[in-house]
Amino acid sequence: MLWLLFAFGSAFFAGITAVLAKIGMEKIDSTLATALRTIVVLAFSWLMVFIVGSQNQIGEISGRTLCFLVLSGLSTGASWLCYFHALQLGDVNKVAPIDKSSTVLTILYAFLLLGEPVSAAKMIGILGIGTGTLLMIARKGGDKNQVRSRSWLLFAVLSAVFASLTSIFGKIGVENIESNLGTAIRTVVVLAMAWVMVFVSGKQREMKGISKKSWLFLFLSGITTGLSWLCYYRALQDGPASIVVPVDKLSIVVTIGFSYILLKEKLSRKAGVGLLLILLGTGVMLL
Repeated sequence: MLWLLFAFGSAFFAGITAVLAKIGMEKIDSTLATALRTIVVLAFSWLMVFIVGSQNQIGEISGRTLCFLVLSGLSTGASWLCYFHALQLGDVNKVAPIDKSSTVLTILYAFLLLGEPVSAAKMIGILGIGTGTLLMIARKGGDKNQVRSRSWLLFAVLSAVFASLTSIFGKIGVENIESNLGTAIRTVVVLAMAWVMVFVSGKQREMKGISKKSWLFLFLSGITTGLSWLCYYRALQDGPASIVVPVDKLSIVVTIGFSYILLKEKLSRKAGVGLLLILLGTGVMLL
């Protein structure tokens, strides 16, 4: 059951990441911020490869495994670009629940592609997570930022769709190789994708105006992302995706807590009930 401990570690570090990234992107284009922090993730992931000595397995990677690692990297890159743009436009405590709802899609994909069974408990869990997410993102009465709210919602939903694909591609991609090496390889794909987007949009010119505070928080968010990834894919290597993914999504609790402490974002009673339903739904899936 060591994989379960890694899954909880992934949830903790992922929860911190969202808040750190939100602060770091305060006055920076989200695509540029994603590309910069991915450099830190890449360095961290390859450092772990050499620490565990799995670099010797590179020549043994099959074409099928490499293909799924690349697909996982592309879907991760797309998810990140959408997620951090949504964070820049909306509140963390509204964007995060939608991203975490990718659990529902992951379970569906795991059933269709990996043959993992969907039990009655998982169906109840899906209902709880879905209902809880709707309650958490419900607009408060008298909200004057309706147009702005709709814009972040689209990117948050796209982030969840791509995140669910990432989990499945990653599960298949790390089946026959050491998990740290798999993470490092797919991070190369994410980095390339992010910087292509930066240069296509001409955002690289904005690097000169980045403050020391933004550099610090982007660096820290990169470190926590690296730690989250390493824990996550280590858990996926030994545990079922239909359980590892829901546990990882408990990061929403950490995210909400830190968003309240650092960003002063408060939950309404309805959102609080939604958070409780998400937690209960996740808990039921573990039965």
